[in-house]
Formats: sequence, structure tokens, C-alpha cells
Amino acid sequence: MELSTTAQDWKDADPALLSGMLAELHLIRAFEETVLELAGEGLVHGPAHSSIGQEGGAVGSIIGLRTPDGVTGSHRGHHQFLAKALTHVTGGAFELDRLVTDDVQALLQRTLAEILGLAQGFSGGRGGSMHLQWLEAGALGTNAIVGGGVPFAAGNAWAQKHSGTGDLTVAYYGDGSSQIGSVLESMNLAAAWRLPLAFFVENNLYAVSTLIDDVVADTRLSVRGQGFGIPGWKVDGMDPLAVHLAALEAAERLRAGEGAAIIEADVYRFFHQNGPYPGSAFGYRTKDEEAAWRERDPLLRVAAEMTRLGQLEKGAEAGVREQAQAAMSAAVAALIEDDPDNAGTRRIRPELWPDPGFVDVGIRSDGTELASLTAAEPAEHAGAWRDLKYVEAVAGVMDRRMETDERIVVLGEDVHRLAGGTNGATKGLAKKYGPDRVIGTPISENGFVGLAGGMALDGRFRPVVEFMYPDFMWVAADQVFNQIGKARHMFGGDNRMPLVLRTKVAMGSGYGSQHLMDPAGIFATSPGWRIVAASNAADYVGLMNAALALEDPVLVIEHVDLYGRDDRVPEGELDYVIPPGSAAIRREGSDVTVISYLSMVHHCLEAIEETGIDAELVDLRWLDRASLDWDTIGESIRKTGAVLIVEQGARGTSYGGWLADELQRRFFDWLDQPIQRVTGGEASPSISKVLERAAIARTEEVVAGLERVRAGFGGGR
Repeated sequence: MELSTTAQDWKDADPALLSGMLAELHLIRAFEETVLELAGEGLVHGPAHSSIGQEGGAVGSIIGLRTPDGVTGSHRGHHQFLAKALTHVTGGAFELDRLVTDDVQALLQRTLAEILGLAQGFSGGRGGSMHLQWLEAGALGTNAIVGGGVPFAAGNAWAQKHSGTGDLTVAYYGDGSSQIGSVLESMNLAAAWRLPLAFFVENNLYAVSTLIDDVVADTRLSVRGQGFGIPGWKVDGMDPLAVHLAALEAAERLRAGEGAAIIEADVYRFFHQNGPYPGSAFGYRTKDEEAAWRERDPLLRVAAEMTRLGQLEKGAEAGVREQAQAAMSAAVAALIEDDPDNAGTRRIRPELWPDPGFVDVGIRSDGTELASLTAAEPAEHAGAWRDLKYVEAVAGVMDRRMETDERIVVLGEDVHRLAGGTNGATKGLAKKYGPDRVIGTPISENGFVGLAGGMALDGRFRPVVEFMYPDFMWVAADQVFNQIGKARHMFGGDNRMPLVLRTKVAMGSGYGSQHLMDPAGIFATSPGWRIVAASNAADYVGLMNAALALEDPVLVIEHVDLYGRDDRVPEGELDYVIPPGSAAIRREGSDVTVISYLSMVHHCLEAIEETGIDAELVDLRWLDRASLDWDTIGESIRKTGAVLIVEQGARGTSYGGWLADELQRRFFDWLDQPIQRVTGGEASPSISKVLERAAIARTEEVVAGLERVRAGFGGGR
């Protein structure tokens, strides 16, 4: 549907709405002009993606939203963020002769401070220009990755729907983002699950300098939804009222539970991709084209229509602009001063920079959310035990947690079918909890794990995502690492991200190079993630309970070799936790400290018995830097003077390589020989049974590793 306004539409519009639009447009324009001015002075560290010329799309679509309605924005997102924040603090109502209230002034200063990287910014200066977030206002975060925030918006919309609020979510992105998989995957999810999500395309014709005609066969981006059954609206984004009317029609559909919508707004950025120069200065646009679009400036359009209707006295617009500029001058004065060491230049006030000690604060929670839970060490359990298979404990603890916590939702491919997914890990859950809590997803890992990230950020749900094999994570690498892993720290350290990602190592099953990796090494070097890996069923219960109580993303690694293993768990309710910093000594010894996890713990026990070496075996259980039990590891190393790190997977993505470096730095003075390691080969395992065995480590490789340690001591201790 293509929607354009008539003179009657403007006449019928509420004068308060038009005043609100004019006010927000001028405040955002003055803000953006200030950012470009400061960038020209070298005071903006990093990019300054101006939205000048594009304000009409954001203001027109956002001014009618409620505060709980969520919006995600693009890397060019100052106007999206400010429109949502201004509407939040004012309700979209402004007195044009008293444009700037104390709340508005504080908002402008705090946003500018964030872009300048200062402590008083919304994210303490960490987010800067491209990562603006104010959850209280419904501004869920702008995003530096093209299209990267759209799956999060889908997750927020899922939470809106299943919370029964009638609220909606709008995902803003550009013509360049329209080609990326995360957007299209999110469209499919939003359509299939009838989510209250508006896909808002700001089509400014250029992805940096690449014209939309160069990269797509059909430039009507609003028709993209037809393949998913999503209706679309196309509007002139330089006409804020047209955008507003389209947004109202789309919102009516969304709030009624009829599913997603697309709005394409034709806009134009008056400046280059980044900085204070027009695109014509770089040769990819003409000055005539730029001049033609400038004549259609949304600020001029709204002022002209209001003047025609007698709602704005001639010359009154200049007063609105002056107030907006004065507000920005005041914000600048609070943050910038003359540089006493360089006459004629300005500098950021030195006292406003963040404390350098803030650099790593808030990468993850402090773990205090576990304080009220019962911590227990299964090996010390003195009561009765219940025999079961390891995989039954996987399903059993999830059943228990879903029974006691209605926020937990399980998502993944086939988790709702096959009597518990491909391995039985969700057995019985779909029948007991239904399709709203055990959700079978399409094969679109980037889309559905990003959606889970949006659910987690919302805070009303705790998603548990299953990746059938670890290698599939690289399909979703942007959402896993750039989005979910960084969300807490990037936005200031206070965001909650309670998400559990389950996967299984399947080495030895013959599935080849693209199914069998161990992801521990990659995740251990990726900030924000915690990692657990249990070698037995009782530990799995306690570790999963802790993972589901933390406000952090937690990777839970399982192993197919363990699933069918005869095992046991303590009799009774499965409610205990094994908190971070809780490694287990599986065997005491004095010759060498053997460190391992998952199924390799059992191979280590076999190898120790075979060699007769008096080894101390440490089962890590928690694998990430912040959660490792450094005390237990250190005490063992001080006793033995030697270390053998054992893992099954490939040398290149090794967990042990990272761990060896840490141990060397922490415990060098107690090491009597170089740290030894047992790993698989350099390459990923192959399909051939013989080549697969040659590529992975088992008991024989651990035996060889122990013999190397023995040789390092001259044949004995």
C-alpha cells in the first residue's frame, strides 16, 4: 500500500501532534548539526553518522508510540533514539514557545555525552554514536552491525506478545540492511509466529556509496514481506505526517495480534555516510540531486503546512530552531571547554572522561543472583541416589526448572518433535508445557538465537536455545558474539542477558568436519559468555540450575558419548546449584595436575590407571575466565609442579591453548617443566572412521601425554 497525504489529512491532524513533530524534528536537527560540528573539530572519537534529512521517518513513526513499545535502531540511529527518548520524556507534547524543559535538556546532554564517550552518557561512554540505549524509554539499542539489531527486535516483539500487553516493537534499518540474512530470517519468524513487529526501512538510496539500483533487482523494499505474508506500506519519508498515518495503520494491525508489518520510508541523508561533507564531495552523488532533496526537507514541510493552517505564525519556526540550538549550546558548554594549551581550540572537559578502571566492569554479572540458592557438591551427597541415563538428567532438570519458573522458554530445531529432539534432551517437555514454551524453530540459527537474545534483554523470559551441533553457531556468529555476548558490557554493564545456549560435541559419530567441533576454545576467548561442561549427570543438574539462575549468557556444552552413559543423580528435587569457581578433584595425586572436562575426564581416569602415574585429576566444570576455579587449580599445581591439559578437539580452536597461557602467567614459579597438552589434530574430524579417530583424542592420547610428563621429570618422580 502506498500512502501519501492530502491537504485534508493535514487539516484533520491534531495541532498538538504537528507541534510535537516540529519540535522533535528541530531538536534532532540541532543535535545532529552539533555532532557534526564537534566531529569537524576532532572531538568525536569514532564515526558521526548523521541522520540530517532522515528525521521525518523516525519522528513520524515514533511520536505515536507508547513508552513500553520497543524500538531498535541502526548504526545511523541518533534520530531513532532521540525520537523515542523525547517522546518518552514529553509524551510527544511540546509548547513551541517553551520547547526545552529540564527533562529535554538533560536528555540532549546525556545523549551527546554518550556520543563523546563520557561517563555521564547512557552507557557510561562505552556505546558512543552507534550503540545508544535507554531501556526505560523503550529504546532497546542502536546497532553498528548492519541489520544486526533486527533479530533482537523480533525477540522483544515475542516478549510483548506473550506478556499480553498489546505493546509492539519497531525495528529500524536501511536499504543496505535489507539484503542481509538476519533481516529476512526475522521476517520469517515474525510472520510464522504472528509477532507485533514493524520492519521500518529507511530507504535513503545509498549503502555508503552503493546505489540501491546496483544491488537489487526490485528496489521496492516494502514488497519484501509478500513472500512471508507480511503487508507493506510505502511512504514519502520526507512527509512526517504520511509516515505517521502509515505507522498508525500498521500499529492497529500489530496491536490486534494480526502479525508483522513493513513500512518503507523514502528518505535522504543530506551528508555522506560519515562526517560533515555531502555525498557529492566524494563523487557518487550530484549536487543537483542533493539540492532537489533538500527542497523536500521534512522540517520545511511540517512548518509550511502548519503555517498554511494558521497553527504557526510566520517566522515562528525560527524561534523553535533558536531554542533547539540554544539547548545544544548549553549541552556543549556543559561538556566542552576552551583548550588552555591550544588557543582557538576546544577540548572535552577532562573531569568528564570515564575512569579507566571502568574498562572491564560489567562484562558479566557478579554472580550474586545465586546467593539465595542452595549450593551443593554432588560428590558429597550422603543420601539416596537415583539411577538414570545422563541424557535423562538433561531433560529432567529442564523439566524441573520449567515447572518452577514460568519464564523459561526452550527454542531450537526439532526440540518439540522426535520424542525430545534429536537426542532426547527435551523429552516430555513439549507435551507438558505446550508450543508457547517449547518452540520448534525453522533452520535459521542467526534469526532464532538473535530472537532469543531480544527475549533475554527484555527480561520477562529466560530463553534456552539448542544448537543441534556446535558448528552451526558460526551461522549465527553475529548474534552469538557481536550481540548477545557484548550486550551487557557495550551498553554500560547493567544489561541483563539471561540466555542459555545448549549444544553437544559429537566427535566419534561420523558426522564430519561441519558437525563435530568443540566450541569451548572459541567461547573462552569471546567476552561476555560463561561456559559449563559437565562430565556426569549429577554435575549437569547443578551446573544447569546455576546457568538458568545467572543473568548472563551461558554456553552449556554436552557430549554424545555421555548421553547414553549409565549415571545417577541425588534422590529428590533437582534444585541444587554448582556455582562458578567450583572445579572438582576426581582423583588426588602428587605427580602431575591433569585438567580436563566433559567425556575426556573419563578417558583421563582410564589413562591414569593404565600408566600408574600418581596424577591429580581436575574436572573444570566451569570453563570461562571469570568462572574457573583458579584456587583449586593453583593448589594442585603447587603440589605437583606439572600440568597436562586434556581435550578432545582440534588444536587450532583449542581451549587448552588459551588455558595454558593463563596457567603459565599465574603459576610459572611452581612449574617444574613446560605445560603439556593433549588435543586432537589440526584439522576438523573427517567422515572416514579411521581418519576421524586419528583427528581426535581419547584414552591412548592421554596415556601418551602422561608419558611425556613422566619423561620431563627424567622418567620418574
